[in-house]
Amino acid sequence: MQVAQAGDYEGEKVAEFVQEMTRDYGFASEQLVDLLAQAERKQGILDAISRPAERVKPWKEYRPIFLTESRIAQGVDFWRENETALARAEAEFGVPAEVVVAIIGVETFYGRNTGGHRVIDALATLGFDYPPRQPFFRQQLKEFLLLAREEQVDPLTLTGSYAGAMGLPQFMPSSFRAYAVDFDEDGHIDIWKNPVDAIGSAANYFKQHGWSAGEPVVARARVAGDRHAEGLTEGLEPILTAAQLRELGWTMDTEIPDDTQVTAFRLDGAEGDEYWVGLPNFYVITRYNRSVMYAMAVHQLAGQLAAARGDS
Repeated sequence: MQVAQAGDYEGEKVAEFVQEMTRDYGFASEQLVDLLAQAERKQGILDAISRPAERVKPWKEYRPIFLTESRIAQGVDFWRENETALARAEAEFGVPAEVVVAIIGVETFYGRNTGGHRVIDALATLGFDYPPRQPFFRQQLKEFLLLAREEQVDPLTLTGSYAGAMGLPQFMPSSFRAYAVDFDEDGHIDIWKNPVDAIGSAANYFKQHGWSAGEPVVARARVAGDRHAEGLTEGLEPILTAAQLRELGWTMDTEIPDDTQVTAFRLDGAEGDEYWVGLPNFYVITRYNRSVMYAMAVHQLAGQLAAARGDS
């Protein structure tokens, strides 16, 4: 464990930030200076975020990381333990219970891996000592201090990932303030230790990003002709309609209205290329994490959880 280095964030280094928080948000200057002086610069965090990206795994290697027997079995346990909250979230936000469970399962293995860094250390380190993304993380530090004040919790006690993502659903502070809800109505929002609040918050995130209750997520597809590659989407945003995709040689295995905005992609599966069409709800999952494979892992884990629960 790293020895505390009090004073990493004081003096001129944080003066402008303190001035802004005092002027714009009403923080007491002396208290904020004292708080930030207790934040620690963590070289391990800088090393982690600066590390060159690993080779992007193909789908046939990525999928088995998340669709394991233990993740499915423990997801069914989590579902059973929180059945009332999940059913209420589904009724209120329109997001299926299995999707909420899958998100929490992929993010933190149902709360087992939520990160052990103090959030204030992570965000101060990245907000003051990581120039490539300093504006983003400094904004997250602002949001974090605001949420700590709003929730009346000690900001020195809250923990998360090395990037400052927090709790069972791994919300960044800005997402917490925008989407987290007091789902058990006890007067506090606790996504760290309270699965009820975490469940309601994740479901609210999906609803606010456009989840459509009862609508499908993806469709398997077959391709033909010499133009099908033109349908493959470079980004995540849906830019083609289902009708335009069909004109390029794509055939979906489920009926999709012509005017539906879709994302088309190919995955390197265990048995060869897989062609998929992402529907609007698929795009919503990518808003949680901007990765096609992440969204597919969540979707397929959700399906496995529903199937396993049906068999239990």
